[in-house]
Amino acid sequence: MKIPMRILLAALFFWRMTTAASLFADSYTLEDLCRIALASSEKLKIAEQNVSLAETETDKARSWLYPRLSATGGVTQYSERKYTNAGGILQPENAAVWGVRMDETLSFSGREITALTISSQTLLKSRYDLETTRDDYLLACVAAAYYDVLLAERNLEIADANLERLIKYRDAAKKRLRIGEITKTALLRAQSELSGANSDRLQAKNALELASETLVSQVGIKAPFTLKQEHMEKIEIPELASLLEKAPRLRAEIKSLRMQKKMAAGQTRYAEGAFMPSVTLTGAYAGANQNPATGNLNRDSFYAGLSLNFPLFDGGLRKADVSEARVHERLADLRIEEMKKEIALEVKTAHLELATQKGILSFLEDQLLFARENYHAVSRQFEVGLADSLYILDANTLLVSAERKAAAAALRLQFASLRLKKAAGLPWALAKAEPDPPSEK
Repeated sequence: MKIPMRILLAALFFWRMTTAASLFADSYTLEDLCRIALASSEKLKIAEQNVSLAETETDKARSWLYPRLSATGGVTQYSERKYTNAGGILQPENAAVWGVRMDETLSFSGREITALTISSQTLLKSRYDLETTRDDYLLACVAAAYYDVLLAERNLEIADANLERLIKYRDAAKKRLRIGEITKTALLRAQSELSGANSDRLQAKNALELASETLVSQVGIKAPFTLKQEHMEKIEIPELASLLEKAPRLRAEIKSLRMQKKMAAGQTRYAEGAFMPSVTLTGAYAGANQNPATGNLNRDSFYAGLSLNFPLFDGGLRKADVSEARVHERLADLRIEEMKKEIALEVKTAHLELATQKGILSFLEDQLLFARENYHAVSRQFEVGLADSLYILDANTLLVSAERKAAAAALRLQFASLRLKKAAGLPWALAKAEPDPPSEK
């Protein structure tokens, strides 16, 4: 049947467009995806806003160290001028007053300095919390989605190779059936296996599309895209004792809780400072004018004042504030110890998982090697009529299963390595995009 030229041209155009899209699709490594996610994730932007709020609180605390300066002014217009019986001015036609006043209140305990220190520690704590949120997000969302796509791509490749092998086997079964070497049941079994392979390929294709869409949603990239898996050196299992020793010093969660402990100690000092007196210094200038002016009108005046405020009784409020602050300080100590135990358990779990996955991969690689050799041997025997059709189908099923398990184990091993680094507080997948927070000292 002759195919119209228009259909051929349309098919050629579609093939060119599809090829061009795949050639010019953006290619990303895991580090590329992490950098993009850091710039586009709403979850991380929310955490960054918490840092901005902490910076604002620091500015507010610093403002209390500066004196308060205020200016006043007013004009009064009266309905009429009034005089006393002696002829003096009782009510002028209008009058004006103005002035400038400066006040500075300081406590003997230095509570203002303590409040500024606490706000600075709050800012540092929010930065550590941002680092924790960022690491959790990059590992649980970006890295996990990245390896899901890689695994889905590998499963689709395995499904394609399986489909190709079964098509060749089905064609070979047809030929051998015609010459009477096998029965029709063997051909029916081959066609059944081929239908199952088509179903598996469809599932693998859909799984890849779903994994790709998940990655697009998590990171904020555009489809189509390709992923690059950088060459990774052979993964070695680090010493557990060294990781357990480093983790409490490197994990941002511990740094945040230690900063919270310092804040609690500062809150205790701040509450205790309420028992100390405070002093207020005042300096002011006042001016006045009226029409008509009286003889005793004071047009300009400068004055300064000093006042001391000593709280005597407040119903036990200050004592309760001190007790509450000390409870928060003890809670901070308990949370640090609890977090240390949780981190130690996380490191041990990740270390064991890495060792387990490495051992599993070693066995599965051996299984894959044996499955391939077995399939090739059975294929050769089938070609010369020394093996039954069931043997080659069983060998193919074993090969497909071994390929899938080995591919999944290889990617799980890499992900387990990232989990262990993250659990120990070590850099993983991405150099820190932002500078480290300032020193706690």
